[in-house]
Amino acid sequence: MAGRNHLYIPGPTNVPNEVLNAMHVTMEDHRSPAFPKLLKPLLEDLKKIFKTETGQCFIFPATGTAGWEVALTNTLNPGDKVLIYRFGQFSHLWAEMGKRLGFDVEIHQVAWGKGIPLDHLEARLKEDGTHTIKAVLATHNETATGVTSDIAGVRKAMNAASHPALLFVDGVSSIASLDFRMDEWGVDGAISGSQKGFMMPAGGAFLAFSQKALALVDTCTYPRCFLDLKDQMNNNKDGYTPYTPALPILYGLRKALDLLLEEGMENVYARHFRLAEGTRKAVAAWGLKLCAQPGFESNTVTAVMVPEDKDARTVIATAFSKYNMSLGGGLSELLGKAFRIGHVGDMNDVSMLGAIAGVEMALLDNGFDIKPGSGVAAAIEYYRSTAQ
Repeated sequence: MAGRNHLYIPGPTNVPNEVLNAMHVTMEDHRSPAFPKLLKPLLEDLKKIFKTETGQCFIFPATGTAGWEVALTNTLNPGDKVLIYRFGQFSHLWAEMGKRLGFDVEIHQVAWGKGIPLDHLEARLKEDGTHTIKAVLATHNETATGVTSDIAGVRKAMNAASHPALLFVDGVSSIASLDFRMDEWGVDGAISGSQKGFMMPAGGAFLAFSQKALALVDTCTYPRCFLDLKDQMNNNKDGYTPYTPALPILYGLRKALDLLLEEGMENVYARHFRLAEGTRKAVAAWGLKLCAQPGFESNTVTAVMVPEDKDARTVIATAFSKYNMSLGGGLSELLGKAFRIGHVGDMNDVSMLGAIAGVEMALLDNGFDIKPGSGVAAAIEYYRSTAQ
């Protein structure tokens, strides 16, 4: 099929040519005197993305999933209790990891389409008078449902309960795309990955930890080796890594950070909101519903529900085979019930109009009762009226 595949999934995202070019490098000696000139500025500039002055950033040659494990195994002890709300596939997977690693995972089920219930969290932490809960695991942006939770509100609930638990945040599909304020929100461990807002291939886990969390690394008894923060700290202070780094990831990150910081993080957040809002207006024009309930809508991915007599998998298949575009599928409880449109990373108004047009054609091909051009028209009017 002529033309390229159009990637409209919530990750991996489209990679800018500047990043791809920066990653095309010859290998070099990662123990040379010159290497710290690459690594040290990366670790410092990551703090600007996480918005922390007091925290410390880390780079692992891994994924966001490994980042979950880093947070748990470097600060907690075997059998410690952690609390998590399950409202999508990725919060579910983090909870399952905790159980497999031997932690006492307290799971609270939330309807898929909503986020962390702040009143419930505050009440539950107030009940925990002996402070047996050692960490709250919060999924900032649930990629499976297109739901964003209020992390500032989570911290407010924890403070209202006067609870000392650590706050760990899965920001894999939010950090570098959605407003994130580590210091202001009192986040103890923030986890992200290279393949979403950072606009890179998968293979880099980017994390930031508070001094409160880092103080626990020395007393933590959980066995770890490759994912040990202590090894990273001992080597990073001199500008090195404890093992061979993924050099293309580091060079790609250098260029990605340059692009993000040049655009300005507030502008990055505003861009993602506009792209998402135009997509939501298209969905409304089609007469379809979001998975996300009002107030929880994500600005990096929109999960679109299909009528009960339709199967979202046929829409996705048609879009791929007929129009050479990739959409995200419904996961777990949403299998066949929803498709997902990613609007994260290296995207602009015209990119999104292409996505909306492709989805509209696939919907029409599968017998959806929509007016041709309705979604595209709604998005066009929004983007035109809000363009700078």
